[in-house]
Amino acid sequence: MSSEGVRRTVSVVIPVRDDADFLERCLEALDRQTVAPDEIVVVDNRSSDRTPTIARRRRVRLLEEPMLGIPPAASAGYDAASGEIIARLDADSVPPPGWTARIHAAWDAEPGLDAITGPGRLDSVPRLLRPIATLLYMRSYFALSVVLLGRPALFGSNFAMTRDVWASARSRVHRTDPRVHDDLDLSFALPRGSRVRYEPGLALHISSRPLRTPLGMALRIGRGSARSP
Repeated sequence: MSSEGVRRTVSVVIPVRDDADFLERCLEALDRQTVAPDEIVVVDNRSSDRTPTIARRRRVRLLEEPMLGIPPAASAGYDAASGEIIARLDADSVPPPGWTARIHAAWDAEPGLDAITGPGRLDSVPRLLRPIATLLYMRSYFALSVVLLGRPALFGSNFAMTRDVWASARSRVHRTDPRVHDDLDLSFALPRGSRVRYEPGLALHISSRPLRTPLGMALRIGRGSARSP
């Protein structure tokens, strides 16, 4: 609830390209939320598979972003979102039933928050390798971002921010640069002094695709810091 006792509205933005099966699973997970999001915005980034069809079957807003890349697609979704809080998932994110409720609870407990972010669980990795994968990917991402930013970075598969903080950052993100990792770029674009909280309980399932490139994390951090405004 807000200070006036009115529940904040939440929009969920999902940029996607050629990920129909993942998108269907993600939207099914959103259907199971204990507190339903007020709006789901799917941004189709020139898909050639069933992605638009999957979105049209659901009660979502389907947008088309012709410029290829996650940065323009995600930014178009944030621009279009009507919620007071803009949450972000990737198509391969699988939020647990209480995910939206946790977002509401975070702002109920700390109304001055600008953004929250949580980790991804790489459950498709073999069980014995999960601790190592989590350490190398998720923990290193958040630890290095604190060193670079002085606060947690937003994790693109799992975060939420206020519409006001997006309004302050939207002209500073590099939405036309295909080399940019949009979540880090947005993290650097947030106004100085923004209140960003890492919330371990805001965890969700993600695929193991980020681990396919051994140098992916180093490149992600390097590009993010290099493109900081």
